[in-house]
Amino acid sequence: MRRMSGTHSPSSKKKILIVDDHAFVRQGLRDFIEREADLSICGEAANRAEALRLCTAADPHLVLIDLSLGGDSGLDLVKDIVVNFPGIKTLVLSMQDELLYAERVLRAGAAGYVSKSSHPDQLVEAVRCVLNSGVYASEAVKQKIMQTVRHAEAGCDPVVSLSDRELAVFEQIGKGLSTADIAEAMHLSVKTVETYRARIKTKLDVHGSAELVQRAVQWILDKKG
Repeated sequence: MRRMSGTHSPSSKKKILIVDDHAFVRQGLRDFIEREADLSICGEAANRAEALRLCTAADPHLVLIDLSLGGDSGLDLVKDIVVNFPGIKTLVLSMQDELLYAERVLRAGAAGYVSKSSHPDQLVEAVRCVLNSGVYASEAVKQKIMQTVRHAEAGCDPVVSLSDRELAVFEQIGKGLSTADIAEAMHLSVKTVETYRARIKTKLDVHGSAELVQRAVQWILDKKG
């Protein structure tokens, strides 16, 4: 991909805040993005609290967010920014299943989703698209959204019907975490997690904890291919 030519003063560059819980990934993103003459990194955050603080302190034009932030949810961060910083655009960069999460990300208010398995130049393309007030998604995601609209999700995987929080709990169940472990990881009460588990069982027509765990584990395995 051809780099943009010309000289840009620091004040004319678009400022990007990177939010990822891995320092190695943040450094790689910084090195790649700052090769672009019109883009600069104004800060890095490893979690939701740091990111929200820097939204005020660094005043970014765009926040690049990973969905998995240790014990925090990148999706919740997107929602926080949409509500509290409506002038800041958000773009998600993640390893999570694109066809499952991209639509949720867009519904949450992000302006785009890029898979970490994509070519690096695709990230710059997405960043510029979002900064120019566009919405970025892969062709596969666009097709899925069109199919969802056309068929009203008839006959699709019932996991799609789970709310964002329910899906997060379901994923943790599939990874073998207990209710107490999930509560600690997601900063929720045990009672709240139990409520989510009950709702998941109803939506997936699952009877009993053992069947729920089996269903969640199988879903994780299917995602890995």
